[in-house]
Order: sequence, then structure tokens, then C-alpha cells
Amino acid sequence: MKNLKAYYKETVINELVKKFKYKNKLEAPKIEKIILARGLGSELTNAKSLDVSLDTFRSIRGQKPATTRAKKSISNFKLREGQIVGCLVTLRGQKMYDFLTKFLNLALPKIRDFQGISARCFDGRGNYTLGIKEEIIFPEVNYDKLDKIRGLHITFVTSAKTDKESYELLKLFGMPFKKEVIKKISE
Repeated sequence: MKNLKAYYKETVINELVKKFKYKNKLEAPKIEKIILARGLGSELTNAKSLDVSLDTFRSIRGQKPATTRAKKSISNFKLREGQIVGCLVTLRGQKMYDFLTKFLNLALPKIRDFQGISARCFDGRGNYTLGIKEEIIFPEVNYDKLDKIRGLHITFVTSAKTDKESYELLKLFGMPFKKEVIKKISE
């Protein structure tokens, strides 16, 4: 596994400057943060489910997750204002690069029938969100403690101004995008 922070400084910046003809290396986009998030969904009333989710997030990244709370009550969903509805972890700096290295080299290859990730999940402002169906692809997750396999969302927040710049940045880091969709973004 290579050190992605050093790889970014030595290789990725130069490739982006060549491709997009930036006047300065500081104009090249970078990954600012990675956000891991999960909603509890139908398991809101189960306290054990919340504890398992928080423990899983803590083990994946070694950082205590923040909880998200409901802003208003909705009786049809048995939801009360202030009730915990999910959790998230924001990674920056070296922890972000460590997670990205593990994600690309250890977690993604464990996905069954993996054919690449979709390039359709850019938000128009240079950020990319990816949904993972099974948290068990991460090596830190202890199968014995899980009562149910859950998914999570991973958002890559970049300083890129366009989706095309963000796509190139993530591709240079080694993000395995599907071949048929690449043509759409590249145009």
C-alpha cells in the first residue's frame, strides 16, 4: 500500500495541472474530507441497534461517531423530535488518507461480483457519494457482534469546482469506476 498523501503531492497534482492546464499547482483539487454516514431506518426504537451501529463506526475508523437527531416529530414513522436517527463520522487529514487506502485496497476487493463503482453519483459541485450495502467488507468489523448486516454512505468532499475535475482526482487516486460510464463524464 502506498502513502496516498505523498502520492497526491508527487503525482496527482502534476497530472491534474497537465490535464486541466492550471496556472498554479495550488489550483489543483484535493479531497478535503470523507464522511461516513448511516441512518437507522426502521430500527429507531431498538436501542441495541443504535449501540451496534455506533460500535461498528468506532471500529471502522477508530473515532467516536456523532449522532444525528430528528428535527421534528412524525407520528406515521413513530419518530419523535430529538430522537437519534443516524450516525456519522467525518475524517480529515491523515485519518482520511488512511481510510482511503484501506477502502481502495482492502474493502472494495471484498465486494461480491464487483465490476467497478458508478460514476453517476457526483453532485454537480465536485463531491461524490457512494453507497455500500454491506459493512462487513471492512476488515475491522467483527462479524460476531453484528445482529444484522447494514450499509453506509461514503461521501468524498473535494475542492473541485466541476464533476469532471473531481472524477479525474478520484480516478488518479485509484477509484475503480465502471468503464461504460467513464465516457459520459470525460466528454
